[in-house]
Amino acid sequence: MPFDLNAGLAGKSVLLTGAAGGIGREVAMAFAGAGARVAAVDIDQKRADEVVAKMEGGPHIGIGYDLKPVAGHKPLIDRVVSEFGRLDALVQTAAVLVRRPTIFDVSEADWDFQHDVNLKASFFLAQAAARQMTEQGGGGRIVNFTSQGFWSGGFGGSVAYAATKGGIVSMTRGMARSLAKQKITVNAVSPGAADTAMMRSGMDQAALDAQVTQIPLGYMAHPSQLAGAVLFLASDHADYITGATINVSGGWLMY
Repeated sequence: MPFDLNAGLAGKSVLLTGAAGGIGREVAMAFAGAGARVAAVDIDQKRADEVVAKMEGGPHIGIGYDLKPVAGHKPLIDRVVSEFGRLDALVQTAAVLVRRPTIFDVSEADWDFQHDVNLKASFFLAQAAARQMTEQGGGGRIVNFTSQGFWSGGFGGSVAYAATKGGIVSMTRGMARSLAKQKITVNAVSPGAADTAMMRSGMDQAALDAQVTQIPLGYMAHPSQLAGAVLFLASDHADYITGATINVSGGWLMY
């Protein structure tokens, strides 16, 4: 095995959701730099195309797609396979956050929206991807995204979001056990405070500064600092890792 981070990624096909988001964009660029072919999926076709236009190597494709209707997941997988010949990895960075002032302000609609995108869609897309990987043989990689909120429980009005991310961790472990015999590894990345539009949404600078004081390394991560953990889990170096949640939080969360 060559001891570089992109070991085994050259020529592999990757389906990446949330590709136009702060973290997703950097993950897309990293996979392209490692020689992988990327299907960059985002709810906004224009933004997905803009990400693809900046990626090196290829071929890559941008796909505008709403993840909520799970009936469309198989056609999405089929499109990637028709373009690339197979599916080697699924990386799920897509998520939504509805931040409310307190827990009493969280509505049923808030709960349903976040669970439909963050948890339900993630499970059924992973299911569709695992089915394709099983049928084609050769194993595969699934990398999910959780949050440090899975451990802390979130804060006030972000409890519903944190609940979805706790579900992601449990889902990751269960899928890892279920798919191990097919040589499909399933792991999760748990960011702390990454400097993205989502992180800044609903928070003023004072609130952000207060959170940063809790981070031992003393700053919010640049989204690119999350990409290395994802590439590692998708690479040959992580052959024997499954069911794990990799904490990338600058020390904000320690376990």
